[in-house]
Amino acid sequence: MSDNDHIHTPVLLERCIELLGPALAKPGAVFVDATLGMGGHSAGILERFPEAILVGLDRDPEALAIAGQRLERFGDRVHLVHTVYDGIREAVEGEGFDHIDGVLFDLGVSSLQLDRVERGFSYSKDAPLDMRMDSTSELTAETVLAEYSEADLRRIFRDYGEEKLAGRYAARIVEARETQPLVRSGQLVDLITKATPVAVQRQGHPAKRVFQALRIEVNQELAVLERAIPAAIDLLAVGGRIVVEAYQSLEDRIVKRELQKRSTSSAPAGLPVELPEHRPELTLLIRGAELADDDEKAANPRATPVRLRAAERVRPASTTSDTRRR
Repeated sequence: MSDNDHIHTPVLLERCIELLGPALAKPGAVFVDATLGMGGHSAGILERFPEAILVGLDRDPEALAIAGQRLERFGDRVHLVHTVYDGIREAVEGEGFDHIDGVLFDLGVSSLQLDRVERGFSYSKDAPLDMRMDSTSELTAETVLAEYSEADLRRIFRDYGEEKLAGRYAARIVEARETQPLVRSGQLVDLITKATPVAVQRQGHPAKRVFQALRIEVNQELAVLERAIPAAIDLLAVGGRIVVEAYQSLEDRIVKRELQKRSTSSAPAGLPVELPEHRPELTLLIRGAELADDDEKAANPRATPVRLRAAERVRPASTTSDTRRR
């Protein structure tokens, strides 16, 4: 076991394995880890299902390199692809597969990104205002703060951070950048703190929602997720399963909406007989969203906000066959 195996604790690993298990127990089952990170979930799954094949996706080259070392012991069962997870179909087909048997999304910022101070994701440490999950992309938080209009800043703080003081913060940022560029997270935290009433500060760190909003904007997380969940479901073979771990309400809403839509009949109201093409594509494996229990939260504090959802494909899409190549 390498040192990388101790880097972080995967959230709800045993529960994810339990939910994915029935789909991955057969020989040659293809599993996609759409948010590979440092490979913690994938390592556990590959150990538990010794005939499963992994296609691991991540937009972060550093994470891919670490995961590659961690998963090296599984040999040619591992296929790693540098891509954002809305490129799941291209990645899977590029590795030679038509369908998949299981897929996991562990959303949000990864342990690696949070723990690397220089990446600028944390409001508790002073660092360059970067926030890119993919260091090869161009847009940074510094660019957003320097170039976006006051109206656009207000919009992203409101829509992506659900921040009630979005207008106030946007105005202060535009005012401040006229005299000094905002290039470090400490500057932004100081500005936001000074603009926040003391009573509001007592409710939690005033910069939390603004940093979340900037991270989502820089990485286009919600737009990517809206494309990725349907694409992943479309790739699932009958009997295949999707498991999603979300950590904030905006992500969870997108996941919930798509799973509910696919697990509901599309037959027009009043139709006497439900035609096969109107039957639900999915059946939900969890009613609502499942939360981490107290033991999990104590062992792994990053599990505290998680919302877990899962579903199984019960009928093929009418435009695809259920054959695959290996």
